[in-house]
Amino acid sequence: MNRKQKSCLAGVASLVAALLLCPSEAQAKGGFSPSKQLEYCCQQVNKALDSLRLADGTYDFSVEPRNIPGGDNQGGWHCYPAGAPEWCSGFWPGILWMTYSLTGSQEVKTAAEGYTESLRHIAYQPILDHDIGFIIGCSFGKALSLGLAPDAVDYNSVVCAAADTLATLFNPIVGTILSWPNMRAAKQWPHNTIIDNMMNLDIMFWAAANGGNRLLRDLAVTHARTTMQNAFQEDGTVAHVSVYDTIDGHLMARVTHQGLADTSMWARGQAWAIYGYTMAYRWTGKPVFLNFARKVTDIYLHRLAQTSDDAVPLWDMDDPRGPGEAPRDASAAAIVASALLELSDYVGDVAADLYRQEAMRMLQCLSTPKYLSPQGSVACLCHSVGSLPGGAEVDYSIIYADYYYMEALMRAAEAEKEGKLNLKNK
Repeated sequence: MNRKQKSCLAGVASLVAALLLCPSEAQAKGGFSPSKQLEYCCQQVNKALDSLRLADGTYDFSVEPRNIPGGDNQGGWHCYPAGAPEWCSGFWPGILWMTYSLTGSQEVKTAAEGYTESLRHIAYQPILDHDIGFIIGCSFGKALSLGLAPDAVDYNSVVCAAADTLATLFNPIVGTILSWPNMRAAKQWPHNTIIDNMMNLDIMFWAAANGGNRLLRDLAVTHARTTMQNAFQEDGTVAHVSVYDTIDGHLMARVTHQGLADTSMWARGQAWAIYGYTMAYRWTGKPVFLNFARKVTDIYLHRLAQTSDDAVPLWDMDDPRGPGEAPRDASAAAIVASALLELSDYVGDVAADLYRQEAMRMLQCLSTPKYLSPQGSVACLCHSVGSLPGGAEVDYSIIYADYYYMEALMRAAEAEKEGKLNLKNK
């Protein structure tokens, strides 16, 4: 670690120490418990399944849960057609696989298989959107990663097919996967790549390591490197969209689509970067990705301490309204918490302690009445933001917030079991 990195880390640590942990009912009863919060999540999932069950006791697997409007205290999930262009389709099956891993419930398993199976066709049809990685990776891929796939060979073949399909959007001149193919004409973008696309590389890495085309790994590495070199400002703040020329591949512009401004820190975008580069290091072992994951993490933690009065960020950290009025994005906090618990396993003791401390602070904060869904709702979390500029899903419960919240809690529970966490007096 160089002097600049040590200084940045020390600065982040001092800012973190200055903040009070979110108050929690769980803490008042003896300390925050990831396992207890997972019990709550499983209860919510079972409530959701009850609300989704049809009169004959079956489920409509042609649609997948996505959101619940804010203020809907008795709300069930609003569902949308399974598969592209509904990029959130894979999160509900992933939540079910995680729930099954925790409970062993055969009813949950049956639902997980049905909701997952409804997405199979996405892997084999001409690609409509880059988010096939989210759709297939969080459903078929989650079952595989948990060792729960009813037929591992079959599920693996679906993930490999989806990775091959995703690769058709790779532009070798630019060096990235095209995002939003249908938006090129409307926006007059020759080739655009959004930071979210880092998350879709997971299925390419998986496929290359599990019997698929080994060239997929090279494409994923190239995409990660090109994005690293072009999508970020000097301090590590990411732009939502990078626009490239298709003649020689040069960067034309950095713009936003869901953030406040082209150069602002859109919280979920920074969360995708933290998670994405941590995942890239997991698959490649390349120090350049680990160092970059730390860079984008440290600027996030620094700005979080500056702009928020708790561990959940403003939807965009540059929103001038500040913590009193600007909407929060619980989904960003959940994504970052999950990523930090993984990242902490790849760094030295001092940084690992900081990252775990911050992840637990985020999970504790999310696990308070302020961010847990109100009684009667079937979601786990509330207060997420989909697209504020688009006026969509502002102050909603959103399915991916619950997905990454559960994933983070599972990672926290495992870290606690391994003795990596000290939850006393937290």
